[in-house]
Amino acid sequence: MSTQNHKALFEALWSDYLAITPDAEAIHEEFKALGDDVIINDHIALRTFNEGAINLDNIGKHLEQFGYEAAGDYHFEEKKLYAKHFQHTADNDAPKIFVSELLLEEFSAELQMFCRGLIAEANWNIKQQGLSLPSRPWGKITREAYERLLEESEYAAWLAAFGLRANHFTVSINRLKGMDNIERVNQFLKDKGFELNSSGGEIKGNEEVCLKQSSTMANIVDWEFNGGKHPVRSCFYEFAERFPMQNGELYQGFVAASADKIFESTNAA
Repeated sequence: MSTQNHKALFEALWSDYLAITPDAEAIHEEFKALGDDVIINDHIALRTFNEGAINLDNIGKHLEQFGYEAAGDYHFEEKKLYAKHFQHTADNDAPKIFVSELLLEEFSAELQMFCRGLIAEANWNIKQQGLSLPSRPWGKITREAYERLLEESEYAAWLAAFGLRANHFTVSINRLKGMDNIERVNQFLKDKGFELNSSGGEIKGNEEVCLKQSSTMANIVDWEFNGGKHPVRSCFYEFAERFPMQNGELYQGFVAASADKIFESTNAA
């Protein structure tokens, strides 16, 4: 089966992400000053609902067109999420894609009804035009709807407002020239004035699980709601240091306990 150009997909996702994540470009410039002209992206993450044309299975089928296949799954009981990560079948340097979905049936009738309205709109639009990334396949929600969703699920509120776009890109620390571990990266970022996600500690994971992760807190941007602009957290930048497994190969998966805390990088201020 022929595949579409995954590099073009990531260029579109990156351009969209940069437009609402000013910290990312600023951090890139800081790394470039240390000699890292090319930053290798470890992975991105997408959020979605577990129903309709945009559920995880359908997004997975969409990613197959770009040469990706499922490589691991994860459960987040407290946040009521299920996730998979996808890896490219031919390009080892291609970023991994982490896709999570909200388990709607575990939430209130009010949240379910509102989100299923968005899903119905997405189903119609995708039937007419096909699924595309990045996109928000429904119209703008109101600030009031955002606040109501936020009371029950920050994830649902973010997804309803921003749609299907990368909520973060991730610097591969293993591929940096200027710094060789996450501790140095974190200190460097703090010295430059960037706010880190401290939920569960600034560093999530350890060498025993073969993965250490950290992230900035998502930028606060004036986002266009139905009724006007309001400041909300948009997207964040993550940093990952991977360690070898017993077979000597670098671990390529994710650690659910760490990812659970990374999700909180978009928590409302």
